[in-house]
Amino acid sequence: MQTDMQLQRDVIEELAWQPNIRDAEIAVGAKNGVATLSGFVSSYAQKYAAVRAAEAVRGVRAVADDLKVRLPQSLMRSDTDIAHAAVSALKWDVEVPDARLKVLVDEGWVSLDGTVEWQFQRTAAESAIRRLAGVMGVINRITVQQPRASAYEVNQHIQEALERSAALDAGKISIEARDGKVVLRGTVRSWAEREDAERAAWASPGVTEVDDEIAVAF
Repeated sequence: MQTDMQLQRDVIEELAWQPNIRDAEIAVGAKNGVATLSGFVSSYAQKYAAVRAAEAVRGVRAVADDLKVRLPQSLMRSDTDIAHAAVSALKWDVEVPDARLKVLVDEGWVSLDGTVEWQFQRTAAESAIRRLAGVMGVINRITVQQPRASAYEVNQHIQEALERSAALDAGKISIEARDGKVVLRGTVRSWAEREDAERAAWASPGVTEVDDEIAVAF
């Protein structure tokens, strides 16, 4: 079992290892498996990368994100410029059904609204916006709309996907499906495994919402 000091050191070293966030001013705290990131980064993409890097560290059960985006002058853009860039980014991304989406920009914060058929499309839309210059943050209100499927079918599809995964112990994950909503419970060994399980749930036809209550245990 790692001590808080060891976990803090590991997260700091992982952040320093990432070339796209080395120039950030990030302070790291750790307590009982929770890593807290605070300080300033120069872009929203950098903030996202820092959180994902911390999540990937062994021993981290959760990340508290207190990072603030402080844009350098070279990356500042007007809301109008960001809006135009966002519309173009969505249009040029082959995984995004851009005709179904709407963009609102307010003081650098980009809100995405609309509907898609699959979670990967929702994720792709946010990813397309994240790296744009001037973006302070992304609010993803896109919803997933799927044709209805029975709870049994949804449960079976997800269970089979979990069992196919070499990285997951399907026996430690329980699935509850009802009216398009899936609740995942159980334990996994890493944040990456938790995300694999959630992706498996989203990939099942008929799923419109996933509540991931899986715990990371070591």
